[in-house]
Amino acid sequence: MHSVEEIVAGGLCIGCGLCESIAGSDRIQMVTTAEGRERPHVRRSLDRATWRQIKATCPGTRIEGPPHGRRSAGVCDAVWGPLIKVVEAHASDPEVRYRGSSGGVLTALGQYLLDSGRVELVLHVAPAHEAPMRSRAQISGDSAMVLAGAGARYGPAAPLRQLRAILDSRRTFALIAKPCDTTAVRNLARRDPRLRAQLRYSLSLVCGGASDLGKSAAVLSQFGIEERALTLFRYRGHGNPGPTRIETRDGRGVSLTYAEMWGDEAGWRIQSRCKICPDAIGEVADIVAGDMWPGGVPQADDEGFNAVLIRTEAGLELFEAAAAAGVLSVGGAIPVRTLDDFNPHQVAKKRAVAARLAGIRAAGGPTPRVRRLRIWRLARRAGLRAGVNEFLGAFRRARAGAFGEPEPTSKEEHAWT
Repeated sequence: MHSVEEIVAGGLCIGCGLCESIAGSDRIQMVTTAEGRERPHVRRSLDRATWRQIKATCPGTRIEGPPHGRRSAGVCDAVWGPLIKVVEAHASDPEVRYRGSSGGVLTALGQYLLDSGRVELVLHVAPAHEAPMRSRAQISGDSAMVLAGAGARYGPAAPLRQLRAILDSRRTFALIAKPCDTTAVRNLARRDPRLRAQLRYSLSLVCGGASDLGKSAAVLSQFGIEERALTLFRYRGHGNPGPTRIETRDGRGVSLTYAEMWGDEAGWRIQSRCKICPDAIGEVADIVAGDMWPGGVPQADDEGFNAVLIRTEAGLELFEAAAAAGVLSVGGAIPVRTLDDFNPHQVAKKRAVAARLAGIRAAGGPTPRVRRLRIWRLARRAGLRAGVNEFLGAFRRARAGAFGEPEPTSKEEHAWT
């Protein structure tokens, strides 16, 4: 790959916004494309040094597990990566627990980091005030702002387009973001000493994939609602899993259960990069939170619980401090193989990724560099027949252009308004 445009065209972009922070918005600007994805539009040509830094840090070109030095404590599971502790937990504050996805652990930790003075800012994703179906990067300086962003956001977002502003401010911060966003920040931290000094904690989630806005737009179309009429589009929260809730300026309201919103997997509109993601479980984060649904599917709404994966010593110290302060309520330990039952789709994808990448390469398509994520070991465990099927499926899709994307243009910025 020789340009940002080629990363996008090859289906490797996830729309994190890191390239805009590196190059500056005068040269690269994230736009919403006609397909309903956040993508970089190159406004002015890049110098060689800037392109080299983007290529070396973009999570579409480079996906790595943590350095071996970070694995000194705990175990490194073949599927789930480095683990010091895996426990059940939820936010102690009933409102945070209710409004947050699952048990509200990530929201509670973000609030605790600010309230305790451990960081000055939290970078995360929140609903866009003027367009609540969409998500935007938010830099929060207090607990109320963190709570305003609680709840899962399934559509596209570019949280790292705000990274440059934080680095320029010289203020300490924590990141709450998808695993691919966390990978991007860790990649850049190897090259930018400011980031190593200012980023104190990275918190992530077990990610089922990022859908484009087409999924949300289809729901609006189903009920004859125009996006400009929205005052609320809440994907999850207000219970576990909680309903998708839509409200409009003229007083209409629609609620969909999790099964009604997400039961038809064919309609998820998951982005191409997610289908070849070797790390949807945040192996380079300090703490990861996920759902606790046997079989990977919620049976009914409950009060909300998180499976919490503590990966680093910094994450362990933070988790224990938050629990001691009464911010988190902690339950029992979760056996690692129970995580497989909570996330069977994650196990299947991790075993399939190596063969999928090989199929794309054989078809002449671009693939990211993957290191320290054990994907070939897991492919061998999946067996020859499964590997061949995944290889051939990816090969055919790549030959048919199914992974590729058209080049974004600045004219598409308001295509969804």
